[in-house]
Amino acid sequence: MYFHRTPKIFEILFPSILWRVKTKDKSIFLTFDDGPIPELTPYILKTLSEYKAKATFFVVGDNVLKHPELNSDMIAQGHKVANHTFNHLNGWEVNLDRYVSNVDKCEASLTVPNNYFRPPYGKMTWSQARTIGKTHQIVMWDSLTGDFDAKLSPQECLDASIRATRQGSIVVFHDNLKVKHKLHFVLPAFLDHFTELGYNFLTLP
Repeated sequence: MYFHRTPKIFEILFPSILWRVKTKDKSIFLTFDDGPIPELTPYILKTLSEYKAKATFFVVGDNVLKHPELNSDMIAQGHKVANHTFNHLNGWEVNLDRYVSNVDKCEASLTVPNNYFRPPYGKMTWSQARTIGKTHQIVMWDSLTGDFDAKLSPQECLDASIRATRQGSIVVFHDNLKVKHKLHFVLPAFLDHFTELGYNFLTLP
């Protein structure tokens, strides 16, 4: 089970985590998890460019080392690249030392590091969050597209994403092969919809 729009109670219970950006502008903050990969990242970059949109990519360090040219492309095109662990670890399944070490290893792979971190699957323990929160801003989301959900058709995914997104939303898409077909439909339609409404798309501040 998951929520397309994160309930307000999460922001109240975990105020140190970034769920949504407070802004007076009609701005949306796109994020892409798991890349970079040659099968999808170039398409995402091309599509974002067509709409003059910027995004924050939460990358897996192992993918960065395998495809450094894509990492360079993201940065050269004005996007931000942030930490998503080195091996896409589920924090609920590993101990503190291993998790922190994996986060540090990802950070070392970033050519332009910053202090943003998103846990894969949105899962981490209290001790992991406390430790990593000392050096990174932990970022979750306000709008979860559900592009990973095989039960959702592309149109259903698009409709749910539009309903869940509002001014200041941090929106989660994915940059992995499981979502390739769906993303080719959803991403340009999503960008087109909000562009027509006068929104712009920014990296995390």
